[in-house]
Amino acid sequence: MPEGSQEKTEQATPRRLQEARRKGQVAKSADLNGSLLLLITGLFALLYKDNIITHMHAYFYSYFNNFVKNPGQDSHLPQLLIDFMLNVFAVFVPFFILMLVVALGINIAQVGFMLAPEAIKPKFEKLNPLKGLKNMFSSRAMFELVKSLLKIIIVGWVVYASVRGEMANLLAIYHSPPRTILNQVLTIALKVILWGAVVYLGIALLDLIYQRYAFKKQMRMSKQEVKEEYKQTEGDPQIKGWLRRMQRQLLSNLARKEVPQATVVVTNPTHYAVALKYEQPMDAPMVVAKGMDHLARQIREIAQEHQVPIIEDVEVARFLYAHVEVGQAIPTEMFQAVAEILAMVYRMKNKGL
Repeated sequence: MPEGSQEKTEQATPRRLQEARRKGQVAKSADLNGSLLLLITGLFALLYKDNIITHMHAYFYSYFNNFVKNPGQDSHLPQLLIDFMLNVFAVFVPFFILMLVVALGINIAQVGFMLAPEAIKPKFEKLNPLKGLKNMFSSRAMFELVKSLLKIIIVGWVVYASVRGEMANLLAIYHSPPRTILNQVLTIALKVILWGAVVYLGIALLDLIYQRYAFKKQMRMSKQEVKEEYKQTEGDPQIKGWLRRMQRQLLSNLARKEVPQATVVVTNPTHYAVALKYEQPMDAPMVVAKGMDHLARQIREIAQEHQVPIIEDVEVARFLYAHVEVGQAIPTEMFQAVAEILAMVYRMKNKGL
C-alpha cells in the first residue's frame, strides 16, 4: 500500500468521534474551568464582601474577648478551635457549593454530560519511556510549556501590579480598627483575584481554541481508515453489491413465475410495475410481483408475452409499490381504485380486446 494513502487527511467520522468520547478523549480546556471558577468565585465574594467582614469581625471580637477573660486556661483551646472551624465553615460553605456547581456547569458546557469509565483504566503503554520521551517533545507539549510560562509571567505581573498599587493603603491601616483592616485586606485580595482571573480567562480562551484544533487534527483519519470503518458499519461494498444482485435475481424469478398468472399489471407507466391477482374466493386482490425500472420493464414484457392486461395508473402503481409487499393483500383504502381497474380489465376481456 502506498505510503501516501496512510496520510491522515480526512475529517473524523461521527463513529470515530463517538469512540473517542467513550474513551474520554474530547476537546476541552482545563484552564477555562479554572479561570471561570476563579472569576465567578471572586465576583460572588465581591457581592457578599460586607457580610463576610461583618461575620468575621463578630467572630474575632468574640474570640479575643473570651481569650482575655480566660487567660492561660488551656481547657478552652479545643473549644475555641472548634468554634473557629465552625465559623470558617459557615462563612465559606456557600463558596464551596458555588465552586462545585460552577465546575460541573463549565464541564457540561464544554463537552456535555459524559461518563467515560475507560479513561480511568490503567494503561501500561503509558509507562513506555520511549513514548513518554516522544510526547515530551511533541507540539502539544511545547504549547503547554509556553502556556505555563505565560500564566506564570502574566498572572504574576498582574498580582504584583495590584499589590504594589495598594502598598500605601496597607501601611496606613497598621493602627486601624479590625473592621477596617479586614475590609482593606479583603478588597486588595479580591482585586488581585479578579484581575488575575480576567487575564487567566484570556489565556484560557486561547487554550480552548488550540485544544479544539489539536483534537480535530488528532482525530483525522487516512483514506484507508475511512474505507475500513465504512466496511464495518455499512458492510463490504462487494458483499452488498452481491446481495443486491441476488435480490434482483430472486425478484426476477418470482416475476417470471407469478406475472403470467396475474389478473392485471398496474404501471407508472415506466418506473413502477405492480402485478395484481384476484380470483374467487379471495377477499381482496393480492400483490404477486412488483418492481422498479429494470424489473418493472421485465414485468411488463412478461405480461405482454402472456397477454396479461397492462393498465396505466400512476397513483395506484406508486402507492402499491411503496406500501404493499409481495404476497400481501391491498389495503382497504385502495379497494375502490383497484376495483375500477379490475372492472376495466373485465370489460376489455368481454369485448375480446
